[in-house]
Amino acid sequence: MSAKKSVRNRSVQVADFFSAGKEHLKLELLGGEAGLNRLVGESTINRPGLGLAGFFKHFPEQRIQVIGLAEHAYLDSLKADERKSRAKALFAEDVPCIIFTRGKKVYPEMIALAEETKTALFRTPLITKHFVNAATIVMENLRAPRLKVQGTTIEIMGIGVMIDGASGVGKSDAALALIRRGYSLVADDITALRRDTSGSIIASPVKVTQYHMEIRGLGIIHVPSLFGVSSVREEKKLDLVVTLVREDRKSEMPQGDRGSFTRTLLGASVPQVYVVIEPGRDIANVIETAALDMKLRRLGHDAEKELDERLMVLLTQGKDVSE
Repeated sequence: MSAKKSVRNRSVQVADFFSAGKEHLKLELLGGEAGLNRLVGESTINRPGLGLAGFFKHFPEQRIQVIGLAEHAYLDSLKADERKSRAKALFAEDVPCIIFTRGKKVYPEMIALAEETKTALFRTPLITKHFVNAATIVMENLRAPRLKVQGTTIEIMGIGVMIDGASGVGKSDAALALIRRGYSLVADDITALRRDTSGSIIASPVKVTQYHMEIRGLGIIHVPSLFGVSSVREEKKLDLVVTLVREDRKSEMPQGDRGSFTRTLLGASVPQVYVVIEPGRDIANVIETAALDMKLRRLGHDAEKELDERLMVLLTQGKDVSE
């Protein structure tokens, strides 16, 4: 279970959108299946009101087009020949796909045009505004910058922690000990990362290995079967990177104060700590403590800074700091 770091192409096909949103968006493909390989140029969803009226100047043909209540009412008001003419002009713009909302009737001539022009045509029972909001989120997730890195990710009391380090250093063993303490696995060995619109890095598993771990000497285990459904998470915001370092390689660790290290992932800086693997040391306990310390720092409590300030007060007062 290993892979090289790779950046995912951000081009999104209609097929990707359909696959990602089929259940959540309740999409039904009615025609134009041959057009599923078309690319969607923008995350924004468009309602082609002026386009249906024949005005295509500044028309955003690279966006998914939605026929909502108002658009459907307008088409319904037209005679069949006129409706076909307006629909034909819309399809001629080579839009990625067209979606009817509210479960509205899809005209036979539009299904025929979808097949003829190889443009995917869908229907959903969702109210238009709800569909547009949900579909935009699906598109933003699909188009977000993505990266796969070697590392095991765990959620510890709301803190997303990725454990990385050289192969065989004990990442999965440390993660297994944390899972036994009641924390949750996000991804083992390979973690898929994406940067969302807020700039946060979201960690998730590679689908083929989701819910599984590889433990040396045991092989592959299915985590929720052994530890329950609460022992796994679909995804988690990445808050901390813990790098495990073998004792004989600790001289290669970067020098600096604790809290000064960061790992740059998809253009975002994530706090990083280094933990040296030593005989008898409880690495899971150290990782757990690092995560809890990160949580305290977010609440404004910095133990190191607090101790430094206390020592400075004592020293300026001429008191013995060893008392």
